[in-house]
Amino acid sequence: MCGIAGIVDGKPVRAEDLRRMTDALAHRGPDDQGAWIDGGVGLGHRRLSIIGLEDGHQPMSNEDDSVHITFNGEIYNYKELRKTLPDTHDVRTSCDTEMIVHLYEELGEKVVTRLRGMFGFAIWDAKRRKLMVARDHLGQKPLYYVHDGGRFAFASEIKGLLALDPSLRELDEEALWEYLTIRVITPPRSMFRRIRKLPPGHLLVFENGQVRVEPFWQLNFEPKRNGSDAELLDELDAKVQESVRYHLVSDVPVGAFLSGGFDSSIIVGMMAGITKGPFKTFTGDIRYGDYSEAPYADLVSDRYGTEKHRIEIRPSFVRTLPEVVEKLDEPSDPLALCLYHLAEMTRKEVKVVLGGDGGDELFGGYDRYYGNVTVNYYAMIPEFFRRSVMGPIIDRLSGGNWYRSVGHKLKWMQSMSFHEGGERYARSLGYFYFSEPWRSLVCSDAFQRRAASFDPEYTIKYYFDADNAKEAVDRMLHSDSRVRMPDHPVMILDRMTMAHGLEARCPFLDHELAEFCASLRPDLKVRGRELRWIEKRLAERYVPPEILNRKKQGFSSPLTYLLADEFQRMHDVLLRDASLVRDGYLDAAGIETLLTEHLEKRRDHGQRLWLLCTAEIWYRLLIEEQDLATVQAQLAGAAPVPVG
Repeated sequence: MCGIAGIVDGKPVRAEDLRRMTDALAHRGPDDQGAWIDGGVGLGHRRLSIIGLEDGHQPMSNEDDSVHITFNGEIYNYKELRKTLPDTHDVRTSCDTEMIVHLYEELGEKVVTRLRGMFGFAIWDAKRRKLMVARDHLGQKPLYYVHDGGRFAFASEIKGLLALDPSLRELDEEALWEYLTIRVITPPRSMFRRIRKLPPGHLLVFENGQVRVEPFWQLNFEPKRNGSDAELLDELDAKVQESVRYHLVSDVPVGAFLSGGFDSSIIVGMMAGITKGPFKTFTGDIRYGDYSEAPYADLVSDRYGTEKHRIEIRPSFVRTLPEVVEKLDEPSDPLALCLYHLAEMTRKEVKVVLGGDGGDELFGGYDRYYGNVTVNYYAMIPEFFRRSVMGPIIDRLSGGNWYRSVGHKLKWMQSMSFHEGGERYARSLGYFYFSEPWRSLVCSDAFQRRAASFDPEYTIKYYFDADNAKEAVDRMLHSDSRVRMPDHPVMILDRMTMAHGLEARCPFLDHELAEFCASLRPDLKVRGRELRWIEKRLAERYVPPEILNRKKQGFSSPLTYLLADEFQRMHDVLLRDASLVRDGYLDAAGIETLLTEHLEKRRDHGQRLWLLCTAEIWYRLLIEEQDLATVQAQLAGAAPVPVG
């Protein structure tokens, strides 16, 4: 796992420019650094040594120095790929990076079709004067770029590009509108107007001053697996085990995140059957009501004899949020705060950790999957009756404005019943954030007018309505796997682990396993009101029965309640005089309405207030270039001490 950067320009690349870019990515690769420059081309690298510890220095070149690569990620099938290389290649290292170089010599751009792993890389082909950039199938590794006149530049994180050119600090208004609506920023947008994000499963070619972007992989939900439920379960078991075995390829010890949920518990159970001795597991515990994950994680750890490590996460806006936002480069949600603390603890023990991300999107693990199917039946009631009779009754339900209450769920169903297809699914995701009424409340009139022609739900609808899936459940899974997953949980996992020089691997994000799951019948994923049906049958083989019957809660679920007292402070020192208000994006009165309703427990605006707080911190740090200490002092309610 590493950080990569590069420049292709019509004039000679300066070593100091490339060095600034890689220095900004030092947290991703604290073990080594390297640069290769040839006239108007420069490739930079920061390395976290996992495979080929002694001979994996990058950038790396082929035998005649005509192909050069800077690579971030892991190729798990690199040993098999090595066996397929013709004898004409002089293989000089034991690392996976070199396999990509030689395969590129054989296959050109089709090299990506042979790789099994997570990756973001750039190859400079000196003979063809062509740069090829690629990002893995499900977007585990990030890649950002800028094409400005005759210069093309790329980096693993936005901060690498900002280090090259500070003038790139311009807000993309459409990205802000999208973030407030659906909580993610979808490719090719980033929060910066001129910085683009390469979509998952895509490659980019920069040649003759032109950029070409095209997909090399897509996920097709065409049920074609024949066999009984039991036979398919056995096949799934073998497929997941194969992926776990691949993800354990490492020259350093590997640990595991363990939440006590299905996904991470299955991974730990399989690891125990593959590894030769005990390994370390890491649990983040948030103590709020009955939300604690620790008792369930302990059950799994005790069953498999792991060396368990636990951290009680006591989050704080003031202490941690500015640092987290700075590491993310873009605003996000409470999950980032939790993972930041968990990764910090984990890195003290191991350099590589397996996690359970991706299971919900493979097997249908969110309430909305059966919720949207249920809405189909409710929508059969005549519209007049739903509006005139059911609507007023549901509006009067007690607790109906509080997240996850029965009344709130019924209000959600009532609202969704007036939409269809991809539009309904997009609205179902944005309902808990800034759907239309709330956007109108908190966004300034001028900002709303400028954003009026932009559809912030377009990408979700596009993938939902694509031909890749036919059934409703598969359409939702397809949209999530292409939109929400790579740009929310997977993005957060990468940034928060790499912030501490920790490599996170996710067996459920193996693209061949994803293809297998996509080929399963929808009823094996969501059966009636039972979510991830086949994964539960798999879990019965690996996890204690107490875990099988627990409700899904999510790592960061209690955070907005745990931090309720800090929302008032955040408003007083951050939102009341928000830069986003001053610069014409948000409306101060609307924000105050949200806060008042939330503190008086009239409505649950915890998620919305979080998005606003995070966006404001991001704006001050990344657009206004306020330093971290200044923003932290602002949140503490004190001005920074003058220097000198």
